[in-house]
Amino acid sequence: MEIGAIIVVFFLIFLALVVIAKTAVVVPQQSAYIVERLGKYSGTLYAGFHILVPFIDVIRYRHSLKEQAIDIPEQTCITRDNVRVNIDGVLYLKVLNPERASYGIADYIFAITQLAQTTLRSEIGRIDLDRTFEERTNINASVVSELDKASEPWGVKVLRYEIKTINPPADILGAMEKQMRAEREKRATILSSEAAREAAINTAEGEKQKVIKASEARRQQQINEAEGQAQAILAIAQATSEGIRRVAEAINEPGGFEAVQLRVAEQYVAEFGRIAKASSTVVVPANLSDVASILSVAMNVIRHTSGEAPPPPPPPAQPRRPQPPQPPAQF
Repeated sequence: MEIGAIIVVFFLIFLALVVIAKTAVVVPQQSAYIVERLGKYSGTLYAGFHILVPFIDVIRYRHSLKEQAIDIPEQTCITRDNVRVNIDGVLYLKVLNPERASYGIADYIFAITQLAQTTLRSEIGRIDLDRTFEERTNINASVVSELDKASEPWGVKVLRYEIKTINPPADILGAMEKQMRAEREKRATILSSEAAREAAINTAEGEKQKVIKASEARRQQQINEAEGQAQAILAIAQATSEGIRRVAEAINEPGGFEAVQLRVAEQYVAEFGRIAKASSTVVVPANLSDVASILSVAMNVIRHTSGEAPPPPPPPAQPRRPQPPQPPAQF
């Protein structure tokens, strides 16, 4: 009897533990549990402590509400120019409606994976191989757009899709490398020619500016020289005018007339002396000894120029006995 009572007690304890396990449920953070009551949807349990009806309420589905990353297997795609490339990627999604994710589709992860592969093949078939590498952003956006439309009834939100690797065949890859090398060499040649062109233009522009500056410098130099010559001529003319004016004033002063006579006589004698020194043969005028008549003629010219009245004529000289003409003396 005692052994049977112990067995009954242990059975009751086990049954109580089972009931508690079936009744008390703790849902973790960022998780959602789908509860069915007698095989029919009853409700969704979110994070926290919940009590269920034992043996009637059953947790049928457990979903994580966190963002999930799903690896898209590598697949072979054919581009518009009939080149086979192997492409794989990664897909990011999040469950927004646990009820739809449970009853809208049997396996939303498998369905979205397959849909991502088919959509990617369709997008790659629209572009050439050369544009496949540079159109990654557009391809990713197109795949996300198509998947988001298809997954909305499933309660799943597709956030983004990223292509990881694009592997073209080895021969195509070698041809692409040759093409890129030729393109780089072409750009280098173009840049070199443009640099030479710019250098030639700069050199020509520099020579042009040099010629312009040189011509402007010569023009300014000629202007400065002309202005200097004009100033010199004007200064000489002013000095000459001032000298003539002062000489005229000096002649009109007392004793000026006699000084002019003396000056004329000195110049007369000096010029004849210079002529005699410059040549071995000198023609002497017949009236060389008549210095007084020469001075008289010079003074009359000076008086006429200065506006003075001529002095009275000297008394007539005594007539001389005519002499026969003499030949000019020679030295």
